[in-house]
Amino acid sequence: MHKFLRNWSLPIAMIGGVVAYFLYRALPLTEETNNLASSAVSVVQPMFIFAMLFVAFCKVRVSELKPSRWHLWLLAFQLLPFITLSLSITFVSDMPYSIQILVETAMLCLLCPTATAASVITARLGGNSASLISYTIQINLAVALLAPLLLAFSHPVEGMSLSGSFLVITAKVFPLLLCPLLCSELVRRIVPGFHCWLATKGRNIPFYLWLVSLAIAIAMSTRAIVHARLSLLVMAGIAAVSLACCLLQFYIGRRIGARYSDTVTGGQAMGQKNTVFAIWFAYTFLTPVTAIAGGFYSVWHNLVNTWQLQKKERRQDTL
Repeated sequence: MHKFLRNWSLPIAMIGGVVAYFLYRALPLTEETNNLASSAVSVVQPMFIFAMLFVAFCKVRVSELKPSRWHLWLLAFQLLPFITLSLSITFVSDMPYSIQILVETAMLCLLCPTATAASVITARLGGNSASLISYTIQINLAVALLAPLLLAFSHPVEGMSLSGSFLVITAKVFPLLLCPLLCSELVRRIVPGFHCWLATKGRNIPFYLWLVSLAIAIAMSTRAIVHARLSLLVMAGIAAVSLACCLLQFYIGRRIGARYSDTVTGGQAMGQKNTVFAIWFAYTFLTPVTAIAGGFYSVWHNLVNTWQLQKKERRQDTL
């Protein structure tokens, strides 16, 4: 039973998230209760992410978070298509609405930074967590700098300046990156025994926290998809574009990483996305209906992760 749960933990968490959403929806709850539940999720989800990153950072040192040459290639492949698509929306004034939705979907899936929990799966797959964390910090910084500049022209937000956009994005992503890192360093210096325990005996804690966080994320993604007022054709188009972006980025990331003997890390760095950020980013800066692209992408990249973990487990069983 333990082996079954270990091998199928990701799909179980995903199915659990979907079931939990529909069970919650079936309850006769008031609008006030629904608002309280949404507020609770908005607090609990960052707490899980913080805890995951804190334990993950306890396994690496700041000195190990060095930029690599393959990071530059990944940044280029992630940012240049976004720049091209953003400029196309800026200069093609008569673009049909449905096509614009699909273009924005691709923009969102390509620009979205690496998931803060990606280091958990990277470590599980045998990749380099320190290199993954280093790239995660770099891509989040790049998004915070680049996105407001381009979106000021292609998707100007009424009442929000360029500097305002930058501050909003930075405030969204950086506390969850830097605070766990700072806390892990403080614990390393002040309570070294506890830090050592987290880095060794507590090494599986981030994975279990991530499973709970995944179930919550899938439940919220299901909600976004269910409540989207789109035709089936447009929704299918968004699902197809997000799937294509997901598979393409895993493939490119693995190919680039393989050139530097870091195949797994390259694939996770480019393929596993912060879909909670994607949904928020779409609602704030793009056409709001594209938020469901983040929901679909959450399903796709977790299915890829499930396949990768299953493949690794089968390989280990044959040894």
